[in-house]
Amino acid sequence: MNYNETYARSMEDPEGFWAEAAQDIDWHKPWDKVLDDTNVPFYRWFVGGELNTCHNALDRHVEGGRGEQAALI
Repeated sequence: MNYNETYARSMEDPEGFWAEAAQDIDWHKPWDKVLDDTNVPFYRWFVGGELNTCHNALDRHVEGGRGEQAALI
C-alpha cells in the first residue's frame, strides 16, 4: 500500500485504521473504545487502554533480540 492509499484509508475509516495500527503495540490492558468523539473538539483515543510507552519504545525490542542495536543515536 502506498502513501496515498494509506492516507485515504486513515481518513475514510480512522477508527479501523488506528485500531489495526495499534495491534502492533504491546498493551497492558486493551482499549474499550478506539475513538471517543462525544466531547468535540476534545477527542480521546484508545479509551480504557493502558500501555507502557518506555516498554514499547525500547524494552520489547530488547526482548525481541535487538538489544545490541543502538536505540537512540
